[in-house]
Amino acid sequence: MLKAWCSTPQSWVAQALNTLGWTPSGPAVLFVWSLISCLLTWSAAGLSWGRKVSVPSGPLVRVEGLALSLRCEVSDYEGPLEQDFEWKAARGSDTINVISTFDTSFPDESLKDRVLNKDISVQRLGDTTVELRIKEAKVMDSATYTCSTPSTDSVIRGNYDAKVQIKVIQDTLVLTPEAPVSLVLEGRPISLLCKVSHDFIEGIYVSVTWSIKNEMSKEEDLFTFGPDMGVTVGGNFTQRYAEGGMHLHLDTGGLYSLVLSGAIPADQGMYVCTGRQWTREQGIWNRIQEKAEVMGPVVVVPTAEYLTLQVLGSNILTTGDTLNLTCLVSVSDHAVLSLEVTWLFNATQVLAHLGQGGVVTKNATALIMSQVGEGVFILEIHQVDPSDIGFYSCRVRAMVQHSKGNWYLAAEKTSNPLQVLIIPKEPAFTVTLDSPVVAQYLGDPTELVCQVTNISLFLCERLSISWFYSASYPTNDQMATSIIASLNENGALVPSEKYRSRIEAGLVTVTRMEPAIFKLRLLRTTNIDAGDYACSVATWALTRHGSWIKSSEHQTHALKVVLPSKGPSISVVARTTRPATSCGSTFEMTCQARSKIFQASIALSVLIFFQEGIEAPSRKLASLSPDLIIKLEDWQESSQQDSLSLLKTGRDEFRFRIQGVQLADRGFYSCEVGVWTRQDGNDWSEVVKRDSNKVQLAFEHTRPSFKISISSDTSSVYPWETIKMECILSVSGTSPNIDDIAYEIHWYQNRLWGSGSLIVLASMDRWGMVRKSPRNDSSDCSLERLRPQKFALNIHGIQDSDAGEYYCTATPWIRSSTSGVWSKEPDIISKKIFINVKFAFWDSMKLPLLYGTCASLSVGLISLILGLVCAQCCCRNTTHTPRSRVKLMDLEVD
Repeated sequence: MLKAWCSTPQSWVAQALNTLGWTPSGPAVLFVWSLISCLLTWSAAGLSWGRKVSVPSGPLVRVEGLALSLRCEVSDYEGPLEQDFEWKAARGSDTINVISTFDTSFPDESLKDRVLNKDISVQRLGDTTVELRIKEAKVMDSATYTCSTPSTDSVIRGNYDAKVQIKVIQDTLVLTPEAPVSLVLEGRPISLLCKVSHDFIEGIYVSVTWSIKNEMSKEEDLFTFGPDMGVTVGGNFTQRYAEGGMHLHLDTGGLYSLVLSGAIPADQGMYVCTGRQWTREQGIWNRIQEKAEVMGPVVVVPTAEYLTLQVLGSNILTTGDTLNLTCLVSVSDHAVLSLEVTWLFNATQVLAHLGQGGVVTKNATALIMSQVGEGVFILEIHQVDPSDIGFYSCRVRAMVQHSKGNWYLAAEKTSNPLQVLIIPKEPAFTVTLDSPVVAQYLGDPTELVCQVTNISLFLCERLSISWFYSASYPTNDQMATSIIASLNENGALVPSEKYRSRIEAGLVTVTRMEPAIFKLRLLRTTNIDAGDYACSVATWALTRHGSWIKSSEHQTHALKVVLPSKGPSISVVARTTRPATSCGSTFEMTCQARSKIFQASIALSVLIFFQEGIEAPSRKLASLSPDLIIKLEDWQESSQQDSLSLLKTGRDEFRFRIQGVQLADRGFYSCEVGVWTRQDGNDWSEVVKRDSNKVQLAFEHTRPSFKISISSDTSSVYPWETIKMECILSVSGTSPNIDDIAYEIHWYQNRLWGSGSLIVLASMDRWGMVRKSPRNDSSDCSLERLRPQKFALNIHGIQDSDAGEYYCTATPWIRSSTSGVWSKEPDIISKKIFINVKFAFWDSMKLPLLYGTCASLSVGLISLILGLVCAQCCCRNTTHTPRSRVKLMDLEVD
């Protein structure tokens, strides 16, 4: 009927429209007919739905000896979800059964052995997909393969098989790589030759890939040629290929050569050549065969390994000579390298530089740098002076061309330095020191004059002067020479720290009277100014670098300055007033200054010295200025600053005290008392100072001993009560400060009932962190520190299981007063105390008695009520009917 309807002329459409009352024109009829045709087409497509079996489009080409696989898939079917498949192969007019998913007897006799050996197998990939697999394909396996599915549909619709042609070709691919040069210098090219041969077959294409395995055994592709003349470059080599650092040479006979120009250390590794055969299937390249052969290892020798430097030349010269130095650069191949050479002075200052283009840059006109041969570079410096004294070295940067116009730094080395010494010419000038003005009395001025002669020979040089002073009496058994002040080559005054305050106050002046005459003036001379004075004059020459350098120096002999009036003379006596007998005790000593001419304008200062031994160097501890300002000098124990005190207890007496002495405080103590005077309202000026005798702080040190005791507020408790036990520690012997001792506390219980095992109740570490052991009982415990050496354990809600023996242990920790390091002492264990938990008879019986009485009364009351109810309701007689009094009367009448 559908076919007849589709073959009906278009006139029936016009008749139908006339029936509806619409007179159609020609275009309207055509439009309606087109719409109806589309609907009919769609309906026909829906009616033609059915099973669809599909395999890859052929023909497919595979290589003998390799695995072969064919996938078959079914869709749009009815019946069970899982479908079965059968494979058949047709060669010409012969068709044989290959394999089936449901029938083990399906394979042909010629294939049964291969099926049993799993050479031919079918692998189910899903309910609707299977794959035919052949482990090693053979040429005889070339055929047209048909995949079919048995029908499980109610109506036969669609296709139930699909065919694909398979062609198995022989394996003719052969790789013959040529071993590359195993040792290549950095910058030289690497040539990689690989020959690929195969039989020509239409539709089969070949590709060649070069890859490298580095030290980490990671293989990376460099370059691939083919298939179809295509080129693929590895991701890390794209830029190198674009810059021309990698190119391919093709020769006849299948010889392929990949050249890497400008070898770098990263090119070192094992090179592999891989050949592949390809075919196009459904417009996509499919690889059907691959073979790889190792070409061989390549070691790239870095430039730094064979680059050597050496500086040659005379290193002892006289001022005015010419310095000639040669830098010899030795490399294996100058052709692939470009050298940059730099001459260095004292390892940091650049004297001259020769760039890649041969351009020389230098920092002074007196320098000459040039290249006189391959790897030979010279440096000349004319008219050397003392500023040229130092170490000379040459630095070489070797550049390698990685690609066209692309250079990179391959190696950089600096030669061993050559020390150059310049012997200065002996100057002919002399220096004299005189004292035209010497103080006659305390407070008078003193002048010293330093004069330079023959200065005309040094018109192009500058002069500088330094003034020195040595005390007339030794300080700590040594003659100490100190600098007063200097006038440098620029004429600037440089005072020393010791004389800075006097120079800034104008009490000491250093001036230049004439170009070659210098003066030192002491405005108010005191006894501490008596001693030996000297001046040192230096000449300075201008170097080519624009800086001044010392060319010569002369120092005069010492000139003694003696004052007729010595001023006040004092003596200082130190004595111990409170000796220290152990660590932690107090040491106290006094310093007594004795003099007959103390005046109101004179004040005293004191400085406390400490020596660990008689021959050991002294160290300043504390000082008290004339204004009674205390200052801690070299007191190293910052944690014990508050324990040290220095006071003036009288007009000429001072007291020094250390509280809580430590082992490091043992030694010898002395004091230095200075006499100061203040004139005209100026700052204090020291007149004289003296040292005292030494007193010794010594005591025997014994380690502290610790004791521990335990106590309890009671030894017998009732259940649910709280008991408190205390662990008390004491220290005897040499005891350190309380802050330098810490304890670790542990509480133990040996239970009376139960297992009787020893358990740890709680612990507290030396930082105060409390840890409690897990408990199965309803009781609980708490640990607290009452005082630094007293700890308490509380057991709350005590139970029968808490009965037993209790004791505590302590681990003392002592901190060193010198190093601050904590040391652990041996554990100490307290005695044991026994805690008894009483049995409360009445407390244990009163609740059961109360519960029993209440239960008895309740049961009796309930029984009584039930008896009354039953008597009223269940025992009443309801069947007795009394006679009628009227009937009896009737009988009597009868």
